[in-house]
Formats: sequence, structure tokens, C-alpha cells
Amino acid sequence: MGSEVIIFIALFSVIFGVTYLYFSTRNRERLALIEKGVDASIFLKGRGRTQPIWKVLIVNMALLLMGIGAGVIIGGTLAQVGGVDWDIAMPGSIFLMAGTGLLIGFFVTRKMDREE
Repeated sequence: MGSEVIIFIALFSVIFGVTYLYFSTRNRERLALIEKGVDASIFLKGRGRTQPIWKVLIVNMALLLMGIGAGVIIGGTLAQVGGVDWDIAMPGSIFLMAGTGLLIGFFVTRKMDREE
């Protein structure tokens, strides 16, 4: 039981450490730029023309779930008709189609960014 607590504490310590380093480094970087007299508008550069994050997440999640569904169908077909072992057909086709869905999501997201 003690190891679960240690793992739990270590996981949240790592998450806190990475987050703290990210924000403290970003703050130091910005303060150094401001001290040198650089315009503060560079911190907002590029924010106005990108897609909202919820659109990107919905598109990628939809394509991921469609890929998983297609992988289940293909894996079942391979196992029943193709004679491939069930333990090989299902995970292989699910991961292959999920990866394909994410790749398609990447290209769709890139196209959405170019259109704006």
C-alpha cells in the first residue's frame, strides 16, 4: 500500500514541477524582454488567427473515435473471415486505425488553420 502513495505523490510532484518551471521560465523570459525595451505585443503574436482549441479537440476526438470504431470492425472482420488470431487482429487494427484517424485529424486541423 505504501508504494501506491509514493507513486501518487511522485506523479503530482512531477506535474507541479513541470508546470512551475514552465510558468517561471516564461515569466523570466518576458521580464528580460521588457527590460530590454521590446514591445509587449510580441507575447500576443499569432493568437488571433489560430483556431479555437475546442474546435481542434472536437475534430481530433471525433476522428480518433471513428478510427477506433473502424479498427474494431476491421479487426472483427479479420478475425472472423480472414482467419487471423483474435488477440492479434483486434489490437493491431484498432491502433492502426486510431493512428490513421489522428493523422487525418492533423491534416484537417492544418487545413482549417490555412483557411482562416
